[in-house]
Amino acid sequence: MKQPGSTFDQMPRYVRVRSQPEDPFVEFDFAIGYPELFVELVLPHQAFKQFCASNHVQHMDAQMSEALDADARKWRYGETRDPD
Repeated sequence: MKQPGSTFDQMPRYVRVRSQPEDPFVEFDFAIGYPELFVELVLPHQAFKQFCASNHVQHMDAQMSEALDADARKWRYGETRDPD
């Protein structure tokens, strides 16, 4: 994962959408600098678009999301793979 910039304003901002496109609200994770440290937020679709634009966010790709999920599983269950 990328290392954050030298100042708060230069740190990358990340979003990971958790909801489905047809849902009335966008449920998403938002992180500044460190994708693994995030808050869960909910906004209407138009507000989400404005939020992303004003924060110049990077949408987490599948590889980044899987790395975060694997890390969460490791901390929760002591495993590095999906439990069966």
